[in-house]
Amino acid sequence: MKIAVTYENGQVFQHFGHTEEFKVYDVEDGKIIKTEIVSSNELGHSALAYLLEENKINVLICGGIGGCAIGALKDYGIELYAGIKGDADKAVNDYLTGNLVQMSEANCSHHEHHGEEGHSCGHCH
Repeated sequence: MKIAVTYENGQVFQHFGHTEEFKVYDVEDGKIIKTEIVSSNELGHSALAYLLEENKINVLICGGIGGCAIGALKDYGIELYAGIKGDADKAVNDYLTGNLVQMSEANCSHHEHHGEEGHSCGHCH
């Protein structure tokens, strides 16, 4: 199994569509056997989902995420845990022990879009 976390300075990065790096955890028998940092190459929301699928990711742990990205992840069969904050390694360990609590407010409503009438972070790229 492979788990990816939106990643910045050891923390879960809070906007899926703008993440520059994912920390990828290879897991066997419930234990992390390898980690690596994968660059997003500044791809857009839906292309990030494709990048995860190409890297054979089974689970994504992230902060905020928009609707189209959620749909793209579902299309690729990637399990999503959104609205997660804090230490990336702790989040993965919490997932592995069944203690990761998904926040109900995971859409990127933490952004303020002044002057962008009708804007939604869930727009597809």
